[in-house]
Amino acid sequence: MDCFVYHAPELTPDLSVKPEGDVPVDCAIVVDVLRATTTIATALTSRAEAIQAFADLDRLKAAGEAWDANLRILSGERGGDKVAGFDLGNSPLDYTPGRVEGKRIFMSTTNGTRALQRVQYAPVLLTAALVNVDAVVKSVVEHQFNSLWIVNSGWQGDYSLEDTVCSGAILHQLQSAGVDVTAGNDEAIAAIALYKTWSDDLLELLRQASHGQRLLRLHKDSDLEYCAALSTLDIVPYQSDLGVLVA
Repeated sequence: MDCFVYHAPELTPDLSVKPEGDVPVDCAIVVDVLRATTTIATALTSRAEAIQAFADLDRLKAAGEAWDANLRILSGERGGDKVAGFDLGNSPLDYTPGRVEGKRIFMSTTNGTRALQRVQYAPVLLTAALVNVDAVVKSVVEHQFNSLWIVNSGWQGDYSLEDTVCSGAILHQLQSAGVDVTAGNDEAIAAIALYKTWSDDLLELLRQASHGQRLLRLHKDSDLEYCAALSTLDIVPYQSDLGVLVA
């Protein structure tokens, strides 16, 4: 399997519009450990009906207003904080069954939803975080893809430690499952090395990461603890329709 890791949406080949010819990848996995893809996995585990992702807040509001008010949640985050006037921010701890079961979540975050839009025309689009690595790896192994892109959301176009270590966890576990992983770029090799170095202390890595530091300043240490736990959720979010993620 040819595997590529991209450190930010802006560094990823553009699949935000439908290609005229062949699509250059079989499967894309979007990673935003802190915190969008962790929150997506958590919300779907809590039996949310679906997550509908938007890079733009105005488009989100317009789509949400067309939905039954009793069956929707507006989820907005910028810079780590909840957007004023929205129901929820981006803390996975808020997405409990009592809050989200049966509801559609209209979500926009600083980084993760931009990454989803960047590769929205991939033939198969999944999301991964540390909390659901095992489930995602199992799905990739079962489908026997020939090529894989792991798209890190990063932070406003820059590299992030937490997304890279998750990418490395995915690739390392694919290797452990017997998949013949061919690193398509240096980033893939570096991601595996980072995971091997920090696999026994992922929480400390997240606390040292620049976005982890940002969340600590916002008193979100409990979020970091939750996001650093490896393979606690047995769920694979995937895109069923353009911009819509289901379990």
